[in-house]
Amino acid sequence: MLTLEKAKQLNDSQVTEHHLIIHAKNVMYAMGAMADHFGEDREHWMAVGYLHDFDYEKYPEEHLKHTEKELLAEGVDETDVRAILSHGFGHCTDVKPETNLEKSLFTVDELTGIIQACARMRPNGISDLEVKSFMKKFKDRKFAAKCDRDLIIRGCEMLGMDVAAVAGICIEGMKPYAADIELCGTGA
Repeated sequence: MLTLEKAKQLNDSQVTEHHLIIHAKNVMYAMGAMADHFGEDREHWMAVGYLHDFDYEKYPEEHLKHTEKELLAEGVDETDVRAILSHGFGHCTDVKPETNLEKSLFTVDELTGIIQACARMRPNGISDLEVKSFMKKFKDRKFAAKCDRDLIIRGCEMLGMDVAAVAGICIEGMKPYAADIELCGTGA
């Protein structure tokens, strides 16, 4: 099973762009919260979340095409590699999310982008971001327009949850790490 230490070692050997590191952390903390929600291993889910874009910086046009072979060679478990591949379902892989881990990663990857964008606009950052405020921005497709709302909705449906519920879990999971993910607010 993938450890957080191993995930950080592998990801940090490949990913150097600041915004991609912040994204990995956003997904990591949100995945920890999703693990707590499902009663699963928090560190394991965080590790998968942190490592999910392992090949993106090197191969943005071939994302996830260089992940499986490299991670398996590094000793990453097949089920963890499958989970990572599943977050690209429908746009760069045909690996359908089946487990709660896979469905969560598929959903959280895009969802955290909108959460981050919301929090960056606020004087207090993510610390006082409420689901109601998030949902207003989620419904405005011009806000954080590159984030695929339909994918998020599809992921939430796979999880049997609504967007507000998943967003609430992720926001609360990210709040304690506001400084690490640079979401302390415009007033900070």
